[in-house]
Amino acid sequence: MSLRDRVYAALDTVRDPELDESVLSLDFVSSCAVSEAGTDGGAVEVHLRLPTYFCAPNFAFLMVADAYDAVMAVDGVTQASILLDDHFASHTINEGVAARAGFVASFQGEAQDELAELRANFLHKAVLAGQDRVARPLLADGWTPERLCTAGLGDVPPSPDLDRLRHRRGLLGLPAGDDAALLIDAEGRPVTLEAMPLHLRRARTTRVGMEANGGYCRGLLADRYNLGPS
Repeated sequence: MSLRDRVYAALDTVRDPELDESVLSLDFVSSCAVSEAGTDGGAVEVHLRLPTYFCAPNFAFLMVADAYDAVMAVDGVTQASILLDDHFASHTINEGVAARAGFVASFQGEAQDELAELRANFLHKAVLAGQDRVARPLLADGWTPERLCTAGLGDVPPSPDLDRLRHRRGLLGLPAGDDAALLIDAEGRPVTLEAMPLHLRRARTTRVGMEANGGYCRGLLADRYNLGPS
């Protein structure tokens, strides 16, 4: 795999925190230049663009910072420049991420807290939505509510959605091993059979909302930059 391919694979792990979708699948990466040889070998410059000029700066900062970390972790990358374009806080965000200054220091006098809590809140939403992605096909295949309620992650057929759910739970420090319950609440406790209908409705609503917002963002981005069908 070429250095360019490895950089794109790394960018595919960077997600919009609110939507839990890759910045690549959302078309937020407008360009990626990779120098693979010569004196600039290993230098990478990535440009990101968001659906509107006024996208929340905390979300934007997270994506730019995560993209920097992901690209710099690629074997063979010697330097990375991640630039957010056409955003009201582009200059502040780009300078802050380049300096590894953190959100509060980058937005002096405007931000009071770093973004760990915000990230955790959105990860909890991703875990809830992920339970719908995994559980709904099982019910369609004939699993009973009792079986679903007592299932561990190791009882579920392998799938990308299951891998994604395990990963999100691991990031939050929630149970993610084979013996961990498939359906858990925000504290990591197994969902009871009595509580399961409401839990699954919340999971479905969360997933539908995230996917609808993802489609809306794609539409805004396409309108803003006159993008054709992806």
